[in-house]
Amino acid sequence: MALVLLFALVAICAAIVLKIGSREKGLPPGPPTVPILGNAHIFPTEFPHYKFTEWARQYGGLFSLKIGQDTVVVLTDAAAVKDLMDKRSSTTADRPPSYLGELVTNGLHMALARFTPAWKTERRAAAAILTPQATSQHLPIQRAEATQLLHNILHSPQASLYYNFEPIFTQFARYSISVIYSVLHGRRVPQYETEEITGYIAVMHEWSALLEPGAVPPVDAIPILKRIPERWAKWKRDCKRVRNLQRARYSRLVEETRERMRRNQHNGSFMEDILERQAELGMDDEMTSWFGGTLLEGGTDTTTSYLQSLVLALIAYPEVQKKAHEEIDRMVGEHRMPTLKDLEQMPYIRAIISETHRFRPVAPLGAPHATLATEEYHGYIIPKGTTIFVNMCEFISFKVKQSLFDNPEDFMPERYLLSENGTKPGVDGSDLKSTFPFGFGRRICPGRYLAQNSIDLNVMNLLWAFNLKPDIDTNGNPIPVDTFAYRKGLSTAPLPFKCRITPRTVAKAGIIENEFLETADTFSKFEVGLSPEDKEFVARSRNTLTEAKLLLG
Repeated sequence: MALVLLFALVAICAAIVLKIGSREKGLPPGPPTVPILGNAHIFPTEFPHYKFTEWARQYGGLFSLKIGQDTVVVLTDAAAVKDLMDKRSSTTADRPPSYLGELVTNGLHMALARFTPAWKTERRAAAAILTPQATSQHLPIQRAEATQLLHNILHSPQASLYYNFEPIFTQFARYSISVIYSVLHGRRVPQYETEEITGYIAVMHEWSALLEPGAVPPVDAIPILKRIPERWAKWKRDCKRVRNLQRARYSRLVEETRERMRRNQHNGSFMEDILERQAELGMDDEMTSWFGGTLLEGGTDTTTSYLQSLVLALIAYPEVQKKAHEEIDRMVGEHRMPTLKDLEQMPYIRAIISETHRFRPVAPLGAPHATLATEEYHGYIIPKGTTIFVNMCEFISFKVKQSLFDNPEDFMPERYLLSENGTKPGVDGSDLKSTFPFGFGRRICPGRYLAQNSIDLNVMNLLWAFNLKPDIDTNGNPIPVDTFAYRKGLSTAPLPFKCRITPRTVAKAGIIENEFLETADTFSKFEVGLSPEDKEFVARSRNTLTEAKLLLG
């Protein structure tokens, strides 16, 4: 009898263990599972949106994966995204557990935080300061920084776009970082070669490295790993170092803003508003620092990546660039730079902006959501605690459903002239919301208005000012660019490519020089706390421009 009971116990335990990883009844379909692992052994670690697109064709626009006991649901259908992520965002606004995020940010990183009271506080603060009306007050500094971007490119006419070092990338990065520094903390960054940028990017690289799949043990799946002492866990020491670096940088920026306010040197930055309303908003200094750090992170890499993809697409599709030049020349002409008001009268330029979002989304999968309660959708059960990925690649970018877009793998702004959402004429594209590139529901990017203004200004400026062409080989032949060569990660950008960027006319080059000289007044109130090297750079730039203006007459 004892042997029988022992055998029965072993059999029951084995059955329970073997059931781990299996797909529960009611879940959406998906790839076959194996015991214990589920689909973990086939879960893609590089460019997962490609594999998700492949699985979507086999299992439909709503499919599931099992990672051990955990459930993942992937949405590749626009209607499902609109319904579950927007209309039912009250139950899909959580984030999956992240011990790493807790360890580094104490749960205060707004983009990674769970659906907690702290997150709600930060979100309310963001909603209060990042309204369309408040954002529009910062258009002058965005226009001035966009003018400096043109000026800097003008003096680096041949460049290699590269993530970190090369000239055009650094100009896009400097623009993005300086804008968010100015808007958020009231101080700009006039040149790339300063610790404010290089130090920030170095910390971001370390932070991104920690977030890469496989960089740390699967602590969320195997909680006992949390108990490993720090002296035996290098990843814990790495987390502690990155935490200290980030906290020091973000808290310093807040203190600099507070000190400037004590000296009555307000310049209208968002952080001034937050500090004045700290008690009202219920934010202590640590939360305020992480709040600013999250907005800083969210406002830099994304805009930079978008502009890189734009340049890549315009070089690969010269006929698009030609049509854009014709439209902007017709509406703006030779004697002034474009403004946001001009964009209202340029449907083809607006179409290019939308098509770039569709063609190469900055974050093809965005950040994963998690369910706060069990949901039912079209007969399927999505349990509480399910991780949800939205695969933008399927319904916005390339390799999308042929039923939605003509020639989806091509960069064709014309599609947005034929229908509002770029779909084939006669196809209902109402589920493809224009805000999809910025996220969904209660997790939608709070800085989207600021980001869209930056995108709109720079797309117009680049097309008005420059000819963008591929590099040439030793025989004088153009070197084709690869529009599929992108870096890995949740946020993507083109891999290195060479290009030639030249001013379209001498007159436009002169206007850029003059306009940059006129930015001095706008820049002056944000040029606070500059290093001696930055002060020297600003003075030298102004002197050079004055001389250029005299030469141009």
